[in-house]
Amino acid sequence: MPPYRPLVSNPHWLTILGNFWPRRLDMRPYPEQSRLFHTEPDVQVLMQTQRPPGAARGELVLVHGLEGASDAGYMRTMAKAGLDAGFVVNRFNIRTCGGTAHLANTLYHAGLTGDLRSVLQHMRDERRTPVHLVGYSLGGNMVLKLAGELGDEAVPLISSVCAISTPIDLAACARAIARPSNRIYERRFLKRMRTRVAATGRFPAKQLKKARSIWEFDDLFTGPSFGFRDAAHYYQTQSSRQFLEHIRVPVLLIQAKDDIFIPFEVFEHPEVTANPNVRLHATEYGGHLGFLSRTRPRFWTDSAVLEWIAGVDQKRCSEEKYSFR
Repeated sequence: MPPYRPLVSNPHWLTILGNFWPRRLDMRPYPEQSRLFHTEPDVQVLMQTQRPPGAARGELVLVHGLEGASDAGYMRTMAKAGLDAGFVVNRFNIRTCGGTAHLANTLYHAGLTGDLRSVLQHMRDERRTPVHLVGYSLGGNMVLKLAGELGDEAVPLISSVCAISTPIDLAACARAIARPSNRIYERRFLKRMRTRVAATGRFPAKQLKKARSIWEFDDLFTGPSFGFRDAAHYYQTQSSRQFLEHIRVPVLLIQAKDDIFIPFEVFEHPEVTANPNVRLHATEYGGHLGFLSRTRPRFWTDSAVLEWIAGVDQKRCSEEKYSFR
């Protein structure tokens, strides 16, 4: 895996720069196709697909983070890198995200894996699986949890999973984002959460303003909407860390030790290292979804993920070749 040399060492600057860094991407060679999938009664999710010219090496499915969408900067740069490398790239919008709040009668949560599973099953029926899943932040929790839920059944659907800056312990991360040093970020997330949820028509904007933190928002709205007793119950049952031991496909966790939202201590739990299918690649710096490099390529995680995927594909091809001897 290529070494990471941070553009700066301050985790807040890396987090902010990673979000706002200009991305001048020429996507003209890769026309975009938008497709809606019915995953449940009264629920549709949106996925954007782009294909490389000629035969593809495989398929990537990218899953964004909290209050993100398929047009998030990290999704677009990964898409460009994947397309240039010869992969079909699918950017998955979590339920109600990407302008689809009117297409679902529920909210979403960090462990809501049913929509993604349904889309992968559609892709399987079209003979487009197994795919490489790449999840960012909350999307990372989602893809890890799905792989753990599927266990051995994941093999026909998923080639590998990459999870970047992932809140594998939701309660610890909710407490971390509530720190005074992170208040500006929490306010930004809450503003977006209120706007999106208000657009579903399920709660009036005035009621949504009662939540002054992400924990309170999940306690008042997210948890009860999905039958959880409260935020603590939601976090306890939906954190991906407890699903890691059941994963049977190759997994790469990319995590910065200075992540401002995710205490690195959650990755020092035995559940992270007990499964030989799970590899943790920890960097000293990176912030939250920052990982800007002082040298090119500027967006380090894109090259790191593609190198990991190339290794997985090479190993699988070798095993398949050996099995036919």
